[in-house]
Amino acid sequence: MAKVVTFGEIMLRLKSPGYERFFQSPSLEATFGGGEANVSVSLANYGMETAFVSVLPKNDIGEACIRELRGFGVDTSNIVRADGRMGIYYLETGAVQRPSKVIYDRAGSTICEAKVGDIDWKKAFEGATWFHITGITPAISANAAELSLEAAKTAKEMGLHVSCDLNYRKNLWKYGKTADQVMTELVKYVDTIIANEEDFQKSLLMKAESASEVEDGELNIEQYKAIAKLAMETYPNVKRVTITLRESKSANHNDWAACLYNGKDFFLSRKYRITDIVDRVGGGDSFGGGLIYGLNNYDNEKDALEFAVAASCLKHTINGDFNRVTVAEVESLMKGSGSGRVQR
Repeated sequence: MAKVVTFGEIMLRLKSPGYERFFQSPSLEATFGGGEANVSVSLANYGMETAFVSVLPKNDIGEACIRELRGFGVDTSNIVRADGRMGIYYLETGAVQRPSKVIYDRAGSTICEAKVGDIDWKKAFEGATWFHITGITPAISANAAELSLEAAKTAKEMGLHVSCDLNYRKNLWKYGKTADQVMTELVKYVDTIIANEEDFQKSLLMKAESASEVEDGELNIEQYKAIAKLAMETYPNVKRVTITLRESKSANHNDWAACLYNGKDFFLSRKYRITDIVDRVGGGDSFGGGLIYGLNNYDNEKDALEFAVAASCLKHTINGDFNRVTVAEVESLMKGSGSGRVQR
């Protein structure tokens, strides 16, 4: 049976109520979230064995976070505890033409200060078949970048399949190295890439121009196929590239789809029109979790892609970073049940 290990920073998430501006009322909703932890929670909800590795503070906030993850069935036994603080992010949910806003307060967090050697990767990867990381973790500090590279190298040495969501975040790369300097090295140890067009441009300095013309407002699918092909030609170790295709009509209305290229076949998913978004934060992570589940449980990559897109579509209806859905619910949407009618 597949076992998936994820590594990254999990933060305290402080969100203004509903669609309020920051401190429009004197309260913030406190939960937890972070890219790789979100993936582990999704996989645990799907019944897969999964473990999350991080460095958390030795205080009550760190304890509460671990209890939350354990409650979903995520293995937290390889989380390292250290003196220091947990990173925080503040979220203001946008509406209509006002975009959502995220403010990070994560400098000096315990994972930012952790060093190579602080995590026993061979122990963490014991019995595992898959390792997942994102481009967010190596963006937070030079130490975290070195830890990320150490993890990916060890995973490959131990025969794990490595997936990476490039996840470029311009507000994080501030410690002296650019995204491309770090990610072009990390991707040498990756089997499955998850990304969007900006991720390729900023993290890998890749841009593929397509000669085909498209009407305004429509995605140029040939361009995405060309980018995926370029990535696989540049990095022969990569076995497949998946690209998420988000068309933002407003803060509440997005069209959502994805494509997958494996060096031979190119698959394009069904498109979902999500017209009343509840919370899009964690949407990409829910895609990653769905893709990993699909690739480990379906006979073909097309079905795996459809599962990932449907899972992420459902995440847009759920408050918080975590995607609280089941395999049955995702498969129901895959089969066309998207009316939202009451189930009795």
